[in-house]
Amino acid sequence: MIDDSALNIRRAAYADSIRALGRRERGVGFLACLVGAILLIWGRTVQGAPSWAVVAGLVTIGVGWSLFAYVILRRTRYVRAHPFDPQS
Repeated sequence: MIDDSALNIRRAAYADSIRALGRRERGVGFLACLVGAILLIWGRTVQGAPSWAVVAGLVTIGVGWSLFAYVILRRTRYVRAHPFDPQS
């Protein structure tokens, strides 16, 4: 089977454009999960930590995961609206 290099280049560009969707939101979500985990660990292990630290950590982790879910839904909607067409 002979590969069409132009088709492979277009397919790679399409995949790159899909990966680029929501890049900022994914980064913020990852950072929120990291900060939430640090807050959660701090609130549970340090004696003098305030009681709100655990709740704030759990809420922050939840916000991070909701950003991840938002990006997944956004990508899915984009792919359904703009499928890869090898003929174009």
